[in-house]
Amino acid sequence: MTISLRLSDADTMLFKNYAKLHGMTVSELVRQSVIERIEDEYDLKAYEKAMEEYKSNPKTYSLDEVERELGLK
Repeated sequence: MTISLRLSDADTMLFKNYAKLHGMTVSELVRQSVIERIEDEYDLKAYEKAMEEYKSNPKTYSLDEVERELGLK
């Protein structure tokens, strides 16, 4: 898929210089940045869900307890 992006001259130079500094193309920079943004949002949603579950049932387990329960010890 091809995507077009309109940038100001200043933003274009910023993207190009940043990509060059990190040894990547502008396309790689944009792709990597978007993927990281999506992953960050998924992580935040997972955290928020986990915190809601913890608040409704604040039971926690030690590493030893988990390992025993899973038969790892």
